[in-house]
Amino acid sequence: MADVFLDNRYIGNVDSPKEFIANVRDKRVGDKLLGSINLSYEERLDEIYIESSKGRLRRPLIRAKNGKSSFTDEHLNKLINKEITWDNLVNDGIIEYLDALEEEDTLIALKEEDLTNKHTHLEISPVVILGLTTSLIPYSNFGSSSRLIRGSKIQKQSVGLYASNFLMRMDTDVSVLHYPERPVVKSFMHDVMKYDKHPAGHNVVIALMSFEGYNMEDAIILNKGSVQRGLARSTYFRPYDAEELRYSGGLTDEIHIPDKEVKGYRAEKDYKYLEKDGVVYNGAELREDDVIIGRTSPPRFLGELEEFSIAASTRRESSATIRHGEGGVVDMVIITENEEGNKIVKIRLREQRIPELGDKFASRHGQKGVVGMIVDEQNMPFSATGIRPDIIFSPHSIPGRMTISHLIEVVAGKVGSLGGRYVDGTTFDVENEADLRKELVSLGFKENGTEIFYNGMSGEKFRARIFVGSMYYLRLKHMVANKLHARASGRIQLLTRQPIEGRARGGGLRVGEMEKDCFVAHGASLMLKERFDSDKTIVHVCEKCGMLAINDTFKGVRHCLKCGSNVEITSVELSYAFKLLMDELKSLCVYPRLVLKSKY
Repeated sequence: MADVFLDNRYIGNVDSPKEFIANVRDKRVGDKLLGSINLSYEERLDEIYIESSKGRLRRPLIRAKNGKSSFTDEHLNKLINKEITWDNLVNDGIIEYLDALEEEDTLIALKEEDLTNKHTHLEISPVVILGLTTSLIPYSNFGSSSRLIRGSKIQKQSVGLYASNFLMRMDTDVSVLHYPERPVVKSFMHDVMKYDKHPAGHNVVIALMSFEGYNMEDAIILNKGSVQRGLARSTYFRPYDAEELRYSGGLTDEIHIPDKEVKGYRAEKDYKYLEKDGVVYNGAELREDDVIIGRTSPPRFLGELEEFSIAASTRRESSATIRHGEGGVVDMVIITENEEGNKIVKIRLREQRIPELGDKFASRHGQKGVVGMIVDEQNMPFSATGIRPDIIFSPHSIPGRMTISHLIEVVAGKVGSLGGRYVDGTTFDVENEADLRKELVSLGFKENGTEIFYNGMSGEKFRARIFVGSMYYLRLKHMVANKLHARASGRIQLLTRQPIEGRARGGGLRVGEMEKDCFVAHGASLMLKERFDSDKTIVHVCEKCGMLAINDTFKGVRHCLKCGSNVEITSVELSYAFKLLMDELKSLCVYPRLVLKSKY
């Protein structure tokens, strides 16, 4: 007798569980109420689980019986002639929706010819095993699953036309590609999701070769001529805003050009871009720390009798300024108010981003890398027909990762570009590689995609033939301009006296064990003294008891709280974080003792 659970609640038991499940599955065909449930039998525990909860992910599958699909050619013809619809197939029990629970009880065939008597269902199409972005990867059945996962993630990070109304929006941290192109090698999913409306990449000429060691590991080399002609050029948008907040006691912020009497007033030149209303004008070119919205706020702390004093009437400066390491041109200014009636100013800044060393690029096959060098066009290697590649890609990135799909796309892109057509690279339904090779020969090229190349600097012919073609390359949102970070001595935390964290706040760079090893390996071990002394402090230690002593330079008195003044006290240099630890140990009534030894 099997227990039955509905949405994880016990509701009863049944004598013959397998018969019960078969009956329910037959009865839910065409039934609106039963059609939304899924059930499974756990034989080991002798329990039946029924799921009817909302928010479950369910997917359609074709039912199969005795090794035959219930979806026949007759149904296909009726669908094409629009005699029946999808709903008819679901109501007739030809297609049923399964969730993760019921999938455990099934054996699903990818293709109709794979069906056996053991199979319970058939995939509508083998492509359905892939997600939306993964199915955009061409020739993905020639790549490994780990690369497909990376390729899927990479496409989500690509810079393109993310929304057609981007000029009307105030989005945080977005980029728009200037000259996006639709891919030459594409899958049917590009047409389904209307990829042409929001493309996110370029069809580039790519050569697989090493060049002066600048494309080691995953680095790529760009042609400077291509960059100057607009390859992967984009605009970065960043919004800034300020609000006139209201405080208790009728005090408010005020957006205007601050007066010179204001506490924390900057230099006059800092406010030079502001108009009379305290807001920057459209088209102003700004750099970091420039004031973009002028604002003053009431003083932070008010005493009981201070409202009549002069100090209380002094407002403080609270203008919005350009963040550290940023800048650009004012693209749009909006002045409005929120639901409370407070005035809000929103400003969008734009900055042109030209590909530079350190910017991240990737193909759709998970082959990502940063720009290692931008080479002058005249120094780029060129083919016998005078073609100079836009990108030089390292051949060492292929064998270990086994992204054969990457190589096939280079050939397919070459065929598509020369033949003036799109190449279908839909997974499991691709244009045959052998046919592409034949077409390449008919277009006057070698069938394996290689060409004779010459050294751009010496004019010598390379001994090896270079694999060259065209493929769709993406520029990713990870740009070096957003990540570049350096600092001298700056702001520190109050508690530990160590540098604060974070690039946006002008924080320090943490040096760990491995970074320390790198410094030592580079012969810069003296730098560690500077790095690891970020919270250097001098403490005075009593040599008798080992406790921290007092050194009063104002009175010229040195004494120990425990031993008095007639003891020897020595100054020692140590980390403030260690001194803090000792103070915390004292608060736990633990006696931390420093035993001093002579250095020499």
